Amino acid sequence: MRTCDDRIVSPSAALALVFGFSLAVCLPNAADAQAAPKPVIQETLQIGDEPGRISTEEVVITDGPYARQVVFFRSNEVPGTLVIHTSERFAYLVQGNNRALRYGIGVGREGFQWSGLVRVSRKAEWPDWRPPPEMIARQPYLPRFMAGGSGNPMGARALYLGSTVFRIHGTNQPETIGHAISSGCFRLANGDVIDLYERVPLGTKVVVRQGSSL
Repeated sequence: MRTCDDRIVSPSAALALVFGFSLAVCLPNAADAQAAPKPVIQETLQIGDEPGRISTEEVVITDGPYARQVVFFRSNEVPGTLVIHTSERFAYLVQGNNRALRYGIGVGREGFQWSGLVRVSRKAEWPDWRPPPEMIARQPYLPRFMAGGSGNPMGARALYLGSTVFRIHGTNQPETIGHAISSGCFRLANGDVIDLYERVPLGTKVVVRQGSSL
């Protein structure tokens, strides 16, 4: 199994990421509960990270299904829990009273998706990027190190997930939100990841579901 930065994880280590958990029913926006739309799922893009491409921290998705919005969300998770639905391309920050703040996300491409229960173990603003040897072997033009900044593929903020190498982070390619493109990490537009970063403290419970809601 490969990680979000293309480091290889052994099968036994990958299995250690997967934990048993139960999750209540998640429903779309309550504004149209009688005709709730099905999740909009985009096809995988054949595109790689683009170091040096400029995307400022103000970039947000302002309309469409991936715009940040409060939605109806039925869950037994306590307020403050972050629930990620990989197949739907959404992350839900539970608010209580059957509501959640929903963010559009980009997810891992086929073969790089995972599920489990982790906690936010570290937070970073404008994180550095160090492509692993496997990635450089495929794309030798990539830098060996890139300091954090507006041209960094890691974007404006990063939330590190437990002891894994997976992260929730920003991106300098906001058009990839809603697509399966990464190597296991979850990406948000910079404006959205900054908003999430401010709301999520260290130790926050993160539930990752690969399948659709039940």
